[in-house]
Amino acid sequence: MNDVSPQRYRIANAVYFFISGFGYSSWTSRIPGIKESLKLNDAHFGTLLFMMPVGLILTMPFTGKLLDHFKSRTIMLIGTLMYNLVLACLGFSGLTWVLGIFLFFFGSSRNLMNLSINAQAIGVQTLYSRSIMSSFHAVWSMAGFAGAAFGYLMVSFNIIPAWHLLGVSLVLSVISLYYYKDALDQKPDHKNKRSIFALPPKGMLLFSLICFSYMACENTMYDWSGIYIRQVLHGSKATATIAFVVYMVAMTCGRLMGDRMADRFGIKRVLASSGLLITLGFTITVLSSYIPLTFLGYLFTGLGVSCVVPFVFSLAGKIPMSNPGAALASVSSLGYLGFLLVPPMIGYVAQASSLRLSFAIIAVMGLLMVRLSTKIRIQTE
Repeated sequence: MNDVSPQRYRIANAVYFFISGFGYSSWTSRIPGIKESLKLNDAHFGTLLFMMPVGLILTMPFTGKLLDHFKSRTIMLIGTLMYNLVLACLGFSGLTWVLGIFLFFFGSSRNLMNLSINAQAIGVQTLYSRSIMSSFHAVWSMAGFAGAAFGYLMVSFNIIPAWHLLGVSLVLSVISLYYYKDALDQKPDHKNKRSIFALPPKGMLLFSLICFSYMACENTMYDWSGIYIRQVLHGSKATATIAFVVYMVAMTCGRLMGDRMADRFGIKRVLASSGLLITLGFTITVLSSYIPLTFLGYLFTGLGVSCVVPFVFSLAGKIPMSNPGAALASVSSLGYLGFLLVPPMIGYVAQASSLRLSFAIIAVMGLLMVRLSTKIRIQTE
C-alpha cells in the first residue's frame, strides 16, 4: 500500500461514492426533459432504459476478469472517467437511437465503477475496528441529493441538459484524478477467480433477494418519479425536480439515522419497517391526486429504501465465508440487477395500462421485503 493513513483512504473512497451518486442523480434530474424533447412514450422510454442493464450484464464478466488481474484502484479510476465521459454524452444525444447507445455504455461504465469502489470499500473496512460501510452509502445518498438539487437549479435557470451534464462531467473527472493518489493500493487476488455470473452462496441468497427487491424500488424512483409528477399529476418540470429532491432528502436522513435505529430496535425490525414504509409510500403516491400528498408518499419511500443495503451487507458479513468481500460483491451484483432490470419494465406496464398501476406493482415489492426479512435466522444483535 502507499503511505496513506486509514482516514485518507476512507475519504478518498467516499469521494468516489460521491462522484457515483452525484453523476447518476444529475442524469435522473434531467430525464423528464430529455424524454419530452425526444417525444417518447412510456414504452419507448422503457426500452431505452433497458439498454442500461444490457450494458451492465454484458460487462459483468469483463469487470470480474479485470478485478482478478488488476488493482481495484486502477479499475476504479478507469471506470469513473468512462462514467463521466458517457454522462456528458447523454446530454448531447439528440436522436433516440443515439441515446440508447449512450445508455448502454452508461450501464457498462457504472458497473465498472461501482464494483471497484465497493471492492475498495471492503478493503478500507478491514482497516477499522468499527463498521463504516453504511457511511459510504450515506455519502452516495448525500451526493444524490446534491445532484438533484443542482439539477433543480439548472432546470429553473433553463440550462439545457447538454451543458448541465457536460459541466458536471468535467468537474467530477478532475476530482477523481485528484483523489486517485489516496485510494487504497490493493493487490489483485490471482488465486481467487471469481465468476460474476455465479449465484450467491446458499446462505446469502435471502439477502440477495431482499437487495434485489429494494433496488428495484429505489431505481423506480430515480427513473420514473419525475415522469410520474409530470404525466400523471401534470406538474411542472420544476415541481418534478422538487419531488425528486424530497425523495433524496428523506433517503439521506434515513441513512444518517439508520445506525442509531438499528442499535435500538435491531436490524431485522428495521428491515421489516423499511419494507412497510416503501409500501406505504408507493400506496400514497398511487392513491393521491394531489402533488403535496404525493410528496409525502415520496418521503416515506425515501425513508424506506434508505438503510436496506448497508444493513443487508452487515448481516451477510456475519456469515462465515472464506472470502467475505467476494460474497458481498455477489450479493450486491444480484441486487444491482433489480436496480436496473425492473424500472424499464415500468414503461411497458405503463404503456399497456397506466403509470399508477406500475407504481402499485412496485408497492407489492415492499411487502415482499417484509416477508423476506422475517425469514432471516442469523444473529443480528
